[in-house]
Amino acid sequence: RAGQVLAAVRAHFSTGKTSPFILGKITDDYMSFLQDISGVEFYQLRARIRATNGDLFAATCPEVPGYEAYNQAYLGLGEPTFVYADRVESASQIALACGQGEAFQTLTRVASQAQGLTIHPYMGATPAWRLARQISERADVPVRCIGPRPALSAYANQKAHVTRAAEALLDDGVLGGTPVAETHFATDAERLGRLLMDLAERHQRVALKMTRCASAMGNTLFESEVLLQQGLEAAVHAARAFFEAKEWEPGEEVLATAWEDTWSSPSTQLWIPELAHGEPRVEGVYEQLLVGPERVFLGALPSRLGEQWDSRLSEASRRIARLYQHLGYRGRCSFDFIISGECARLVECNGRWGGTSTPMHLVERVLPGPRPIYRARDVVSESLIGVSFDEVLERLAGHLFDVRTKTGTFMLYNVGCLAEHGKLDVVALGPDHEHVATALDEQLPRLLGL
Repeated sequence: RAGQVLAAVRAHFSTGKTSPFILGKITDDYMSFLQDISGVEFYQLRARIRATNGDLFAATCPEVPGYEAYNQAYLGLGEPTFVYADRVESASQIALACGQGEAFQTLTRVASQAQGLTIHPYMGATPAWRLARQISERADVPVRCIGPRPALSAYANQKAHVTRAAEALLDDGVLGGTPVAETHFATDAERLGRLLMDLAERHQRVALKMTRCASAMGNTLFESEVLLQQGLEAAVHAARAFFEAKEWEPGEEVLATAWEDTWSSPSTQLWIPELAHGEPRVEGVYEQLLVGPERVFLGALPSRLGEQWDSRLSEASRRIARLYQHLGYRGRCSFDFIISGECARLVECNGRWGGTSTPMHLVERVLPGPRPIYRARDVVSESLIGVSFDEVLERLAGHLFDVRTKTGTFMLYNVGCLAEHGKLDVVALGPDHEHVATALDEQLPRLLGL
């Protein structure tokens, strides 16, 4: 069955259906669905978590005073070189920014001196691969990109495609039942309106989802009772409003899906090597911290679901990851699920680095070996706007984790959006889950004066 799916996907690529639209649009599409995430233009500094001695990491926002010294002294993350790139159309488009000006000159000079370069982007979209080619041509050295090719990156991050893969590869009950929630696809508002009304007859809540989005930014949730009372015309109008709000492109698929009540929203974190280098590896199963009716991502913690659930989720993830690997995928990848009753369902694939894999990698770098108990989450407060990172360090003095002594509770990262948005990300470590939750929910706000 996997071979049939693989053949079908390869045939899909060979028709050219994927490249004309997705290759040119995937970066812009993702940015449009991140516009409501506070401070997202400064998330590029998360790349510092992956950098060490001899590396370079780049951003279109300036360095945060005190942050590099903190990474070196408290977390032991080495001494990489920061490359500031003048922003282009969007501050989020770091690969485009690195392809010009002083940043490009720095990268080509380093590549030439080292006789090669490896680019490790957030996501294997077109600009990252184009930058690799630009540097290679200018420096006349080999430059590789750790990530899937753009068409495959687009395929993996597209909800409709992973839904179809799950239906084909996970239909033997590995997740305890139907592998995905009831889902249908359409490319026009009239059809979506009818689908919503039909789903509303069987489910308490239903939703529309864009196929390429992050952190629930492409979702809109509806109460079925309200839809049924208002009728088909109102449902079609709601679909049209959804198109306008989400900057929908004509011909693009949209998902109409049942929205199920869940007691957990786990995520599996994988590394997919090149086919010749072994099987995809499940590096962790996590429970996501989600907020609001549309379940927007806030943070994550290592799974407390137990061996049986971890095993089932891991096996399901490996099956789809093997498909991706045979198509040529390599690099970071994760799968999000929901658990309703005794059945898990696949929600989406994140073919990129993200809010769970980044702190996971940070903890593993600082504390190699058995994974400690920890929790990672966003901290956002208007009272932190304008507060310097050095002041945050002062407020948390005595409670920061220090790799030199292996003591302390809190690790800090993603601090670029602190000054303008009052936001940073925090990892809390502790002897048990209750201690960690208390540290994040009670102790941290008190220390920060929130």
